[in-house]
Amino acid sequence: MVKTNKNTKNVKKAKASAEQADEMVENMGDDDTGAGDYGDVLAFWEFPEFIKHQKGTLWYVAFTIVFVALLVYAYFSDNLLFAIILVIFAVLYFSSAKDEPKMVETALTEDGIFIGSKFIPYEDFQNFYIIYYPPEIKNLYFQPKGFIKQRMVIPLENQNPVRIREILIQYLDEDLKKEEIPTSEGISRILKL
Repeated sequence: MVKTNKNTKNVKKAKASAEQADEMVENMGDDDTGAGDYGDVLAFWEFPEFIKHQKGTLWYVAFTIVFVALLVYAYFSDNLLFAIILVIFAVLYFSSAKDEPKMVETALTEDGIFIGSKFIPYEDFQNFYIIYYPPEIKNLYFQPKGFIKQRMVIPLENQNPVRIREILIQYLDEDLKKEEIPTSEGISRILKL
């Protein structure tokens, strides 16, 4: 039996990943941008569309207490709209919490980024930054141009953040002031939402 060394396995894995990325971009064909050529694929990986947190009994008890307390507040303040919003939130949250996250393919190309089947050119972004505190936080953030659009978060998974930075710095400015995850994301992680 012949043993293969680790480097040979990594090279094969990288080639397979590059082929998979090229195939993904070719399969995209013409999307809503109307363009078909997006340049070479510089990086490719998959990530889950959302983080599914493990919640214990204590979490459900605390959620129920807060939910009931907010409903009681809505009742005594005669705020029917707030009560309706709470109920809709709870129904939507628990109906989506049953779902397993789907894997989303991402590719950085010379012209922009693919997220699933959507292509976004680099010109649509103001800058990017990477927050990397493994194993919990390994995220790539894109800040779009304009105030209305929301920042985009892409988990890096097992990607080398230095390599991703070297690719993106050729096309976008890096926001070096950002060193922590956004507050909204931090609250979401703490509350396991």
